[in-house]
Amino acid sequence: MTTIDTLEVSLGDRAYDIKIGSGLIAQAGGLIKPVLRQPSAVVVTDENLAAQHLPALEASLTDAGIAHRSLVLPAGEATKSFAKLEEVIDRLLEGGIERGTTLVALGGGVIGDLTGFAAAVTLRGLDFIQIPTTLLAQVDSSVGGKTGINTARGKNLVGSFHQPRLVLADMDVLETLPQREFLAGYAEVVKYGLINDPVFFTWLEEKGPALIAGDRDLRREAVLVSCRAKADIVAQDEREAGLRALLNLGHTFGHAFEAEAGYGGGLIHGEAVALGMVMAFDLSVEMGFCPPDDAARVRAHLQACGLPVALTAIGGNARTGAGWNSATLVSHMMRDKKVSEGRITFVLARGIGKAFLERDVELERVDALLKTSLAA
Repeated sequence: MTTIDTLEVSLGDRAYDIKIGSGLIAQAGGLIKPVLRQPSAVVVTDENLAAQHLPALEASLTDAGIAHRSLVLPAGEATKSFAKLEEVIDRLLEGGIERGTTLVALGGGVIGDLTGFAAAVTLRGLDFIQIPTTLLAQVDSSVGGKTGINTARGKNLVGSFHQPRLVLADMDVLETLPQREFLAGYAEVVKYGLINDPVFFTWLEEKGPALIAGDRDLRREAVLVSCRAKADIVAQDEREAGLRALLNLGHTFGHAFEAEAGYGGGLIHGEAVALGMVMAFDLSVEMGFCPPDDAARVRAHLQACGLPVALTAIGGNARTGAGWNSATLVSHMMRDKKVSEGRITFVLARGIGKAFLERDVELERVDALLKTSLAA
């Protein structure tokens, strides 16, 4: 059996572990059983992962004596919807689910967010477990208890805080992850360095190419550092009253880009966040907070890794920003969850590793920055 690194998300009587290692899906039954109220589980996954990883998970649950069944949903961001939430809840109730049954989310952020929200509202609260199968989900969405769905009005506008009972990050799943999906997750890894860990960002500048190329030890280290950073922040600010909002670096811009792209495959979340982080640093420079050299380092590293750093560099029709305009993007930002009293709270930076929250941002500056990117 391979070594498993264990981190705790310290939330008192709702504390839980993040386990990081290889072969965890095959061992999942034994790892999960100690946290179950009763030996009963429902696995929620998507069509792609059902073929890749569901058989191993189901076998491990059987071996551990855990009664189980599986719900398989379509893959893609469109599954994070009211319609699919209703479908999941109906199928759970149809199957006679009990309050002691645990939901197991086997998938990326879409499956994790949807399953977690279903767990939060079904029978007034079910336990759930995260088994994230993308790098992005391993380092971000599976940890911290944010659950929810998208609406036509914006991303993640309906949801709840509902912490998992356990997170299992199996490094082996990254071996079969498409390169584009891996890079999308890598953007979230970079985010932790940019928020408050400049040493980690420097490490990524040096090790990033080998990590992206497939070095297993470097990948595991990056996941470990990222999960530790998020666990520490969540333990201090579970419901995003202040500190946790720093984790939204790049997301105010990024969510606007995703909304305008229609939440399809043309622009995926991590790509939007990468571009959003570049623009957050550019805005920080424009406002006199950040040294231009730091913003240039951020842009250079993300670009060298193959992530988009300008709207016109995203590629494809809807993804180029062709036909987009700055006013529409700002209007998307105004629907952001972080808007308060008609003002957008931006995550800006005084340099690499020096992120902070800023409400005093003139939208004319944001509009001008977007116009420049659209015209580049």
